Amino acid sequence: MRPDRAVSTNAATKGLPLATALKDAALSALVAFGLFFFLIGLHTNQGPTGALVVTTRFEQLALLVGAVFVGSFARTLLFGRSPISFGLPSALSANVQHLGRFAGPALLIFALLVPVLFYHNRYLLDLGILVLTYVMLGWGLNIVVGLAGLLDLGYVAFYAVGAYSYALLAQNFELSFWICLPLAGILAAFWGILLGFPVLRLRGDYLAIVTLAFGEIIRLVLINWQSFTGGPNGIASIPRPSFFGLPFVDDESGFAAFFGLEFSATHRVVFLFYLILALALLTNWVTIRLRRLPVGRAWEAMREDEIACRSLGINTTNTKLTAFAMGAMFAGIGGAFFATRQGFISPESFTFGESALVLAIVVLGGMGSQLGVAIAAFVMLGGFELLREFEQYRMLVFGCAMVAIMIWRPRGLIATREPSLYLAEPKRTA
Repeated sequence: MRPDRAVSTNAATKGLPLATALKDAALSALVAFGLFFFLIGLHTNQGPTGALVVTTRFEQLALLVGAVFVGSFARTLLFGRSPISFGLPSALSANVQHLGRFAGPALLIFALLVPVLFYHNRYLLDLGILVLTYVMLGWGLNIVVGLAGLLDLGYVAFYAVGAYSYALLAQNFELSFWICLPLAGILAAFWGILLGFPVLRLRGDYLAIVTLAFGEIIRLVLINWQSFTGGPNGIASIPRPSFFGLPFVDDESGFAAFFGLEFSATHRVVFLFYLILALALLTNWVTIRLRRLPVGRAWEAMREDEIACRSLGINTTNTKLTAFAMGAMFAGIGGAFFATRQGFISPESFTFGESALVLAIVVLGGMGSQLGVAIAAFVMLGGFELLREFEQYRMLVFGCAMVAIMIWRPRGLIATREPSLYLAEPKRTA
């Protein structure tokens, strides 16, 4: 090769990454402009006359598009177009796995101490109750999605069935919370079985569409059956739970007077916190026990390969129905707790967004991982509260974080899945 031609070839090769980075950055900025023009660039408000007024925020839009341009340019220039891996060194990875064994007990101890540490902070207590509620819902959905491999987008329907079952039974038949709680779970499990029959032969996207339709059907029934569910007005004055017959009221028959304590409204909040903590731990214990039983191993086998599972003689019909029933039962119990905690329920509390949030908790935490679901619920619900002041941008930050996790941790925060039965020695599978 001639020397001058070699020099020109090397120069062209050196100039290629810069040109590629500029091209990718410009394309990313163009896409960001198209996505954020109506979300960030234009803002609607109600004017003094009641008419809709559109204002522009082009400065913020320009800053956002510029940040995307710079980020894409730096990414292509430093890493090229290949995937970015952030693998940990082997020694550090071993230490992280060793410390991971203590994560579950540490979280449990912290949860037990939350009412003691933050007794006078009602906001944090309510936030803790909310997080534990979604932890329980995530563990219930983890049976259907994480263990059985059935994509359920209508999980909020069972949540609504449990809430309305408790509210109607407690008001019309004057049953106590402790009687209505298992009844709500049983009714929700019954509806889970009813959902399971039409979807026995469905998989993948078709299963997701049918379960999504089921969730919307339940919500529309709650809205339109006004004589039974109250319609859009919902159900109010739902009875509160008591501590073994002792109500949390300021009189001689109340909880505080019985134990000789000064009455405080925080007593009921602390009781609700420990109640949902006990329900969540019960869900976790039952799930772990079921996973080690033949039905749990059948769920995992169906998740990995349904055809191979069927060829081994496993009854996939019963396997799917049990997965839907168990997951729905825990959702119904969680719905009953939600109803008694709020004292008021309406169809607005059971929209598709709730199903999407619980599903995101399961997927981001790691399907099949109990600890991962708990951590994901804590991070997501806590992250929402931390970004509450940035109401216009918190969904944007949340979405970017989800995309980043799905790129770098496609199987969730805790991606390892340990089999429930070993032939020789335990082996960790990624």
